[in-house]
Amino acid sequence: MSRFVFAVALSFMTIGFMGTNILLADEQNSPVFRLGMVGLDTSHVIRFTEWLHDPQNASGCRVVAGFPGGSPDIESSISRVEGYTNELREKHGVEIVANVEELCSKVDGVLITSVDGRPHLEYAKIVFAARKPVFIDKPMAASLPDVIEIFRLAKEGGIPCWSSSSFRYSKNMLEATSGKIGTILGGITYGPCHREPHHPDLYWYGIHTAEALYTLMGPGCVSVTRTYSDGTDVIVGTWKDGRLGIFRGGSSPAPGQSLKAGFIAFGSEDVYHGQPDNYDGLLREIVKFFQTGRPPIAPAETIELFAFMSAADESKAKGGASVELRPLIEQASAAK
Repeated sequence: MSRFVFAVALSFMTIGFMGTNILLADEQNSPVFRLGMVGLDTSHVIRFTEWLHDPQNASGCRVVAGFPGGSPDIESSISRVEGYTNELREKHGVEIVANVEELCSKVDGVLITSVDGRPHLEYAKIVFAARKPVFIDKPMAASLPDVIEIFRLAKEGGIPCWSSSSFRYSKNMLEATSGKIGTILGGITYGPCHREPHHPDLYWYGIHTAEALYTLMGPGCVSVTRTYSDGTDVIVGTWKDGRLGIFRGGSSPAPGQSLKAGFIAFGSEDVYHGQPDNYDGLLREIVKFFQTGRPPIAPAETIELFAFMSAADESKAKGGASVELRPLIEQASAAK
């Protein structure tokens, strides 16, 4: 691990964000914690808003502003942004604003929800300058250097910041990692791995399956090998303690079939097979984050997760050769 990455992790984990002038949910006078969404081109903005506004969830948060964004060169972004923007405005009373700076002036915290990871660093810079805590939806960025730079800037400004897939907080995953099956000796995660040409192979959708693997195994992967055939990826990570974690991603289901997601956790006392459920667990963590200002995942783990996915691409380019993660992190840290 590079000295910068270690320093970022240590800072986030040990000192938190006490002493900053960031207004957290339990410190403000407003009856609700006002949230803004940046990038309204994903169904997540509707699902998240519905959950946050549901009185049964008692989130204490309300989405009050949104910046549409949208990426003209990604069809799944530009074809959806208008519809989701209209639904947020008309059904949920969200004010639509012209830019991220205006959004930050109206809210206490920010969700960067753009489906395209490329603009996330630039969005984050504006949010950090406004001193707003921020959750960044997947993918955190479209490159490993951008992920590292986001965390560096967050540390520099003392701004709470994190990112996660909902798979990490699914009920089955929480149960499997609760100690119920003993120590995790290894794991297999599987799921869709659709690609998008402006992102590394696994960043776009395979990130769910990769994050599930890291949730089971924890950080500490040292090298990756990738075997690829048309429509299927098998990636094997070797952890520093000798454990093996296996990622299986599919992009071409058989006719009439859909690609399922799930995991197998091999514990010292039992084996657990589970599947993801919904966004509830992730949203509870997001609310807790805005209440406390403390990210639930160390930056070093998220950085390593993206290095794992980048190493898989490099292994594919090298015909399945083993690729170490540490050199990739060091190179990416020096790139900005």
